[in-house]
Amino acid sequence: MKISVDYEKCTGLGICESLAPDVFEVDDSGALVLLKESLSDEEREAVEAAVAACPTEALRLHSVVTTPSVARP
Repeated sequence: MKISVDYEKCTGLGICESLAPDVFEVDDSGALVLLKESLSDEEREAVEAAVAACPTEALRLHSVVTTPSVARP
């Protein structure tokens, strides 16, 4: 999973930081800092809760599609 932030919608309330502090941080100026873009399976539940709780809908989760490598002769 990968996360993205619409910084034009984000108001820096910090709900996401409280739910997933290893992924989100609101800095001293009130701006959201995305600490990671790609998520581990262990972080997924907390980040899903943060996305659902965002009052401005500034957070999005995306599936990462990987292409299997093909052995070449």
